[in-house]
Formats: sequence, C-alpha cells, structure tokens
Amino acid sequence: MAGATLIGEPQMAAQWGGPGFSNHTVVDMVLPEMMPLIDPHWYQFPPMNPLWHGILGFVIACLGIVSWTGNGVVIYVFSCTKSLRTPSNLLVVNLAFSDFFMMVIMCPFMLINCTHETWVFGPLMCQLYAFAGSLFGCASIWTMVTIALDRYNVIVKGLSGKPLTIKKALLWILIVWVHAAIWTVFPMVGWNRYVPEGNMTACGTDYLTKDWFHRSYILIYSVFCYWLPLGVIIYSYTFIVQAVAAHEKQMREQAKKMNVASLRSAEAQNTSAECKLAKIALMTISLWFMAWTPYLIINFAGIFETMTISPLVTIWGSLFAKANAVYNPIVYGISHPKYRAALNEKLPFLVCGGTESAPPADAQSQASNGTTTAEEKA
Repeated sequence: MAGATLIGEPQMAAQWGGPGFSNHTVVDMVLPEMMPLIDPHWYQFPPMNPLWHGILGFVIACLGIVSWTGNGVVIYVFSCTKSLRTPSNLLVVNLAFSDFFMMVIMCPFMLINCTHETWVFGPLMCQLYAFAGSLFGCASIWTMVTIALDRYNVIVKGLSGKPLTIKKALLWILIVWVHAAIWTVFPMVGWNRYVPEGNMTACGTDYLTKDWFHRSYILIYSVFCYWLPLGVIIYSYTFIVQAVAAHEKQMREQAKKMNVASLRSAEAQNTSAECKLAKIALMTISLWFMAWTPYLIINFAGIFETMTISPLVTIWGSLFAKANAVYNPIVYGISHPKYRAALNEKLPFLVCGGTESAPPADAQSQASNGTTTAEEKA
C-alpha cells in the first residue's frame, strides 16, 4: 500500500498550494490500482488543504450518528407500536430502513478515507460503495413517491379510493427495490461506471466521460430517479393541497351556517390528521430534493461542460446528498402525533417538548377505516 503512505514533511507542507510545488495534484495520493479509474479532469487541481478533509470527516461522522440514531428509533418505534403497524406506515419504515443503511455504508468508508486523504479500499470497494449510495438513494426517493401516492389516494380520492393493504404496501416496496437495483447495476456491467470523484475520498457515477453512450446513462437515470419522481410528487401534492383547501372552506361555511366556531366531527379529526401527514411527507420530500439537486447539477455540469467542477464543490455536493438520510426521522419526530406519543412511552428521553394527544385515526383515511378497525382494536 505504498500509495497510501504519508508523503514527506516538505511535500506535505506545500502540497496544497505552496511555492515550488505546482506540479502536485489531488490525485497524488491515489493508490496505484485506482489510477485507471481516475478521470484526467482531476489532474488540474492541487491537493486540498488537509483542514478540509478534517471538516468533511467531522461532518460525515455527525451525519452518520444522527442518521443511525434517528432512523433506528423510527424503525424501532413504528415496528414495536401496534397502533402504528399500518400499511401506510410500512412505507415510512422502508424509508427509514433505506436511510439507515445508506449511512451505515457511506459514513465509515468516507470517514476513514478523509483521515487518509484518499480512497484506500481499492477498486472493488469503490464500485460497491457507489452502488450502495445509488441504490439507497433511488430507493428512498421512490419510497417517498409511494408515500405521496398513498396520501393522494387517502385525501383526494377518499371513499372512492381503494384502501392500501399490507399486501399492496409490500408489493410497492418490492417494486421500489427492484427498480433501484436495476438502475444501480447498469454501471457495474458497462453502461457508465463507478469511479473516485472530487477529493478522491468517495466514489460515484462517471459524469466526466466524453463518450455519449456512457453520458446517456446519467441523462436517463436522472429521468427515472429525479425528474419523473418529482413530477409525480408535484402532481400528487397539487391535488392534495386543492382537496385540503376545498374541505377547509366547506367546513368553515358549514360552521358559519350552524353559528358555531368550528365543526369537530370524526371526519374533521381524520381529515386534520391526514393533512398533517401530508405536510410531513411534503416537507420530507422537499428536503430530499434540496439535498440531491446540487449533486444533479454537478452531474449535468460534467456532462455538458457548463462549468469547471472542483474537488471541493463535488465532495460537498456528495455530502449534501448523504444528508437526506438525516431529515426524515427529525421531521417525523417533530410532526407525527402518534409517533411522538409512542416515542414518549418507549424512549421518553428523546422527546423534546410536550406530547400532544394523537387523533384517533391519524394514519388512516375514511377509505381505509374498514380494513384497519380490527387491527387497531386488537
């Protein structure tokens, strides 16, 4: 592992921009067996200041700890609380599962590489690391799509919609993982490839190749794992917001006719809870796209050569993408009444602030009450 040994003291002191060492690049410490995977683009950049590696390592460690704790608690609470074992919440558990294992794989590898200032695990692990990141990322976004579609069915269609069953939820989850696996296998078999990127501490798809056959993978992958999900989610939530607004207007008018301040029927309680869940899902999805959009821009900039992509910009884009695994448990912990109540019962030291009483059917719709009443009473 000669390529991973520390460079000499004078060389180290000047490797990131000192006088007389302009021939040093960010690729200098890359292991010899990794060199065939390095794109010539990275040879134009000097080594990064070691301080940046320390900062990146610290940030990824923090993200990993928060993600493991938060998503682990979500999986535990939703799985062990009988009232939360609903078809809709199976999708939530799948999302937490995907986010949890993304950071289980991403965090330790990147943390160790930041301490060595290069990728030290060899070409095969580089491929598997990038494969896992793409797999769990794609699975997360399509799980969020299924959550959006479920909310659309619950809130917009109401009684006319077919209730989500356990079997159907499991089928959706299976389709999500098969779809994600197909797209992430392609670079392993010759359509594009997984390579080191940025400061050489992480691996991802090759968006710098000049071959349009390989560039086409990035373009088509972005359609099926970014633009199409975004379109479905925008469509779903547009109609969800319209349905919620129409319902609230109808309730206000009815209350005015009855000369009362508000109507607190079971229907209103159910709808109120469903609206809260819709807001939670919308917030989670918005945060996901905020996390992944910078990395998409970097990929497109590499394909179309619209700007010079520096190692620092690339690695921070990659880090922002990994940060999506942290948002979901925080959002659910703050906003989901029944989750907060269950968390307060099982792990009270993790609850911030008081708990609010959960609505009687906050995860259910009128369309699904018939299939879940027996389970809730059990």
